[in-house]
Amino acid sequence: MRLGDKIRYLREVEGALRGLDRAMTQGEIVRAVKKDLKKTISQSYLSQLESGARPHLTNTSRMLLAKFFKVHPGYLVDDPEGYSTELISDVGALEDKLDLWLVSGAERFRNDPETSAALVKLARHPDSRRCLTLLGLILENPGLAERLFDVLAPKEAK
Repeated sequence: MRLGDKIRYLREVEGALRGLDRAMTQGEIVRAVKKDLKKTISQSYLSQLESGARPHLTNTSRMLLAKFFKVHPGYLVDDPEGYSTELISDVGALEDKLDLWLVSGAERFRNDPETSAALVKLARHPDSRRCLTLLGLILENPGLAERLFDVLAPKEAK
């Protein structure tokens, strides 16, 4: 994953953790860093990082963003070709890890708005683990998923 993709992903995660229905904007990140850490980073700098115009962080900025997003500073670099990594954070609860995984999936499916939105909604539910368990039970009952979809889904989604 490229540095810019990681920063976009972290903005989505931070938005979910703060109870927003969306990723935090770059401007919101700038204001939150200033409020939470009493330090500054510019929106244009974040934009350059996300777009790839600036491929590397300064050490000061890396440490600041790592502290803000609660990730290891080593996470904030491009991954080598073919390398796969998971977000490293101090969030220890299993439910939180599941929610982060769901938000990551939503980011990967951003070109499929319905799937992406469903994953974000699931991540934001107070008991996402139980929701997944319920989905499993629904799928074990032949025809139940189709009947529920017919009743609950908007007509244009059918």
